[in-house]
Amino acid sequence: MASKSRTESSKSRVPKGWAPLVLIGALVGVLAWALWQALIPGGASSAPTKPPSTPSIAATPATPAAPPSGAPAVSVPPATTPGEVPLSRTVAVPPVTVPSPPTELGSNPPPSLAAITSAPVILSTQILRASVEGPGLSPSNSPVAWVPRGVTNELEAQIALAALGISSGSIDGVGGAQTAAALKAFQSQQGLTQTGWLDRNTRKALILPRSPWASYQVVAGDLLRLAPLPENWVGKSQVPGLEHETLLERLAERFQSHPALLRRLNPGVDWSQPLEGTMLTVPVVPPVAARRAALIRISLPGRFLRVFDTSGQLIAHFPCSIARRVEKRPVGDLQVVVTAPNPDYTWDPEVFPESPESRTVGRKLRIPPGPNNPVGVAWIGLNRTGYGIHGTPKPEEVGRTESHGCFRLANWNAELLRRMAWPGLPVRVEGEAPVATPVSPVSAMTPSPSTPSNPSTQATNTTSVTNAVTAPVIPTGRSSGSGEPTGSDGLPTPDR
Repeated sequence: MASKSRTESSKSRVPKGWAPLVLIGALVGVLAWALWQALIPGGASSAPTKPPSTPSIAATPATPAAPPSGAPAVSVPPATTPGEVPLSRTVAVPPVTVPSPPTELGSNPPPSLAAITSAPVILSTQILRASVEGPGLSPSNSPVAWVPRGVTNELEAQIALAALGISSGSIDGVGGAQTAAALKAFQSQQGLTQTGWLDRNTRKALILPRSPWASYQVVAGDLLRLAPLPENWVGKSQVPGLEHETLLERLAERFQSHPALLRRLNPGVDWSQPLEGTMLTVPVVPPVAARRAALIRISLPGRFLRVFDTSGQLIAHFPCSIARRVEKRPVGDLQVVVTAPNPDYTWDPEVFPESPESRTVGRKLRIPPGPNNPVGVAWIGLNRTGYGIHGTPKPEEVGRTESHGCFRLANWNAELLRRMAWPGLPVRVEGEAPVATPVSPVSAMTPSPSTPSNPSTQATNTTSVTNAVTAPVIPTGRSSGSGEPTGSDGLPTPDR
């Protein structure tokens, strides 16, 4: 036992020579660490640190910060691994403010939902009723969501052509000679075969960019100055103006339509007693821009007038009436000498020998302007005494041989042509028989020189083209400063 205890005590003793060495080593380490901190900026703090590990979902979640006042709280269930119970976390969502668009001064308020949904229903119902009563009046797409497409029937074709300045006369949805002539004009303009029919290629080329129908509300101005007109010339000369007689007549002219079409589109309207605020369905014919004309060509056998530009391109087509008597039809080259909007008309009893009134009235009468004036709302005077191109109080009758010599157009077409025309514009009238020299649009733009001739001899020769250009005859009357008469002093007595 004594030997074992001596052995253990000898192992536990530390040699006395090592103690100073341990103390010196510790001092050296402290001095080295202090020197490192002094020489290296940041010391141990600049050493890269290990990114903290993502806490396990099973760990106790930290208490989130309280959401701001008014912010909605959304409960987000965290993802879990199999065997774990999902823990709900509440995440604060800051409020989102949607800025409202700035309000422009004078802008209309947004329409209500009722206003958006009710208008097309009324329009579609009226068109549906009209389509049952008259052929060709099928309901079209809603004007709110209209998709451009080709025309599908004669009525749509007439509306689309009118928007291009190619008129078939009063829009009625009934095909005929005037519609065929208008289709040929469009086909010629587009380089298509001139069939005069609404064939497949024409349907594809003739596009409706907008709905052909629109709602129209009768306003107080539509009902002003509606009154029956005197039937005799003396009575017409004594009224202040020859306005429309009925609302149906006024709106038919405004929308370039036949009165029968408006009746078919609006079967429930009492046209004999129209009221302000009445809602109507009408064709949509936007105004046509007036382009400067370079040539007017009038076809006597076709009973139409066409307008061309300097390149020979067709820019307008209108049906027209010609003289009833062959010897009254001027054939050859003419010129425009004057244009006048809303002209007067001078009634001469010698021009109307068939009228019983001409035998009792021994003087000329001044007929006031207006849409029911004998020359309508526009006068385009030619350089042949008493001859011109003008409007008419009966546009639905245009295309017949009913005049005394002038060329009649519907009022809306006459006004468009007046804005295209200018003094000196060449006008070529082509007779019924073929002429010796073919006439092209470009070659006819320069009028032939004036040659003295006997007008009566020219009037009887309708089988050949002669130079009918004579000295310009300007209507008597006050000038408006632009070379055009105001119409208040009358026009030359038309040889109608």
